Amino acid sequence: MKTMVNLPIGIEDFQEIRTEEFYYVDKTGLITELLNNWGKVNLFTRPRRFGKSLNMSMLKYFFSYGCDPDLFDGLSIFGETQLCEKYMGKFPVISITLKDVEARDYQGAVARLCAVIGREALRFQFLLESSQLSENDKSQYALLIKAREDGQQMFAISEDTLENSLYTLSFLLRKHYNQKVILLIDEYDVPLDKAQQYGYYDEMIHLIRGVFGHVLKTNENLYFAVLTGCLFPAKESIFTERNNFNVSSTTNLLFDKYFGFSDTEVRDMLEYCGLEDKCELIKGWYNSYCFDKADIYCPWDVLNYIDLLCSDPDAYPEAF
Repeated sequence: MKTMVNLPIGIEDFQEIRTEEFYYVDKTGLITELLNNWGKVNLFTRPRRFGKSLNMSMLKYFFSYGCDPDLFDGLSIFGETQLCEKYMGKFPVISITLKDVEARDYQGAVARLCAVIGREALRFQFLLESSQLSENDKSQYALLIKAREDGQQMFAISEDTLENSLYTLSFLLRKHYNQKVILLIDEYDVPLDKAQQYGYYDEMIHLIRGVFGHVLKTNENLYFAVLTGCLFPAKESIFTERNNFNVSSTTNLLFDKYFGFSDTEVRDMLEYCGLEDKCELIKGWYNSYCFDKADIYCPWDVLNYIDLLCSDPDAYPEAF
């Protein structure tokens, strides 16, 4: 049994996993399937701790200008030569996560959403000096990164500006680069889930519907968007009237193997760790999800238990 195993427990940054030599279960086939079967707006719904955020990080690094090809060397997508030549490092990418947009009241949630949008907009400060943008364009960008005058580390973005923020950013980036934008939104449903819990759902769904509506519907600056979340969207929701909408849930065969660990992937990991004899033990404890026809393990549970077994081969799992 190996005693020193670099398992990526709690690490959601693809670059960190690849550069710091953590064990990585290759999910880059998701890129291939997405490019071969994408809609304008693609939503993946999976349970918590199933690798959604890591996959979104992977997509960001693959498509973004300045992509380091070495991050993908040896992975399945690297064998897709034509796709890599056409898509790798060829797009401006807007990437946000809404996992922290939660508060006990509406104004608190709005402040957190402003912080998410403001921090992402700050990644593109070169827009203030862009020769492709007008002074009016630059003024619109300045509104997205405007700080509060009281000196606190918060953004002073009005609700009207907030509703248009992602559309505005996509418009400015396309104008600067003369290239359509890829939009990644992780944990899309957290603001609505928390708003339901704390009693301001009507206000929040109006705001989120506005933000998403402007950027996702008839947006000529958008190449495509990918969203993730735990909740399957209701018929009457923030995605109402999206005829360009692709939903991949746990019943979707096409993408089932790209979230969570398959039986083969778990066996390969156990072999890498010198724990081949623990296959049936792991299966007995954690093989509890069936996505369409695939048996899928929760990565969080499996990684934590394997890490425990590396230090104590006779250990039994607790609730991770």
